[in-house]
Amino acid sequence: MQKVLFICIHNSARSQMAEAYLNKFGGDKFSAESAGLEPGVLNPLVVKVMAEDGIDISKNKTKSVFDFYKQGKLFSYVVAVCDAEAAERCPIFPGTGTKLHWPFNDPSKTEGTEEEKIAKIRDIRDSIKSEVMKFIKDYQE
Repeated sequence: MQKVLFICIHNSARSQMAEAYLNKFGGDKFSAESAGLEPGVLNPLVVKVMAEDGIDISKNKTKSVFDFYKQGKLFSYVVAVCDAEAAERCPIFPGTGTKLHWPFNDPSKTEGTEEEKIAKIRDIRDSIKSEVMKFIKDYQE
């Protein structure tokens, strides 16, 4: 089983979505966790759009990447799903085989009415799902 850690700034949206999709579709090949540099509060619009796709993340907690680091957790892959600036602030994980960077727009920075925000977050969700599915196909042992 390959362990994967998805990281972003607040662990409130992108990394949560990636974790949920990899755990749902990765079967017994992958085990995913997610964490943030500055853990925040789960984004309620992200919870809503994930529910539309049949995944309930409403009970998920935001976690600190530094706690994982201090615990000495080891991952086969560490995937930053935030912008390049934030990705550079992530700690080095000893024993980590591969670091990847999948830059996605930040759902918390979407603007407009609630309906417009939800539409933009759906696009981000669908991009993350697509990247996770590609990852599963490309990185199965």
